[in-house]
Amino acid sequence: MHIHMKSIWTMELVKQLLQKIKWDLWMLLFIQIREFIVKLKNITKLIENGKRKEEKKRIATAAAKLIEENDSIIIASGSTVHTFAEHITPINHLTVVTASLKTSLLLNTINNIEVIQLGGIVRKNSFSVIGDYTSLFFEQITCSKLFLGVDGIDLEYGITNSNIEEAVLNKKMIEASLRTIILADSSKFGRRGFGKICSLDCIDVIITDSGISQSMAQAIEEMGIELIIV
Repeated sequence: MHIHMKSIWTMELVKQLLQKIKWDLWMLLFIQIREFIVKLKNITKLIENGKRKEEKKRIATAAAKLIEENDSIIIASGSTVHTFAEHITPINHLTVVTASLKTSLLLNTINNIEVIQLGGIVRKNSFSVIGDYTSLFFEQITCSKLFLGVDGIDLEYGITNSNIEEAVLNKKMIEASLRTIILADSSKFGRRGFGKICSLDCIDVIITDSGISQSMAQAIEEMGIELIIV
């Protein structure tokens, strides 16, 4: 009887041990699958970022060609317009007004570029300035061109970005410019950001990559906007 009970106890112990091992194996498999998915997402993101980086370079190069001799331009903030700033090679003198601290520091190293850095409240995530004081400056000047990056381009709603205060500042930039040039990769089309900047009839030129759909490109050109595809 004692031996029989001991045998039952041993079998029960073995069963519990096997169940624990089975559970541990399932947990290990789950963790490995989760880690694989995370790595796959990171790889996909790196590939996509690399692709977007190349597209931004082509957009930036095309935009830089629009700068004329002894020009005066406004450069807004954002990664695409900063890439544009990296590709600027001025003809004689160039005056640049910008809200971006990064862009100011970059262009201030070039001798024949005069940089006017706007004042205001510095946004921590983008190192650009916003606020009423920043906007008031544009009531006193006129520049030939504005180079503007955006978060969304919607045919009906217009041009948008992710920050309402920055959208207000962008409106002032448009009013102070003779031409407004949008720099945006094709992923921005058909999207709406939080803050509306303006409708598309305020835009003169859009520079984008070849990923833009044919129907979207046709609709933009029918609105009288010059579309440069790179």
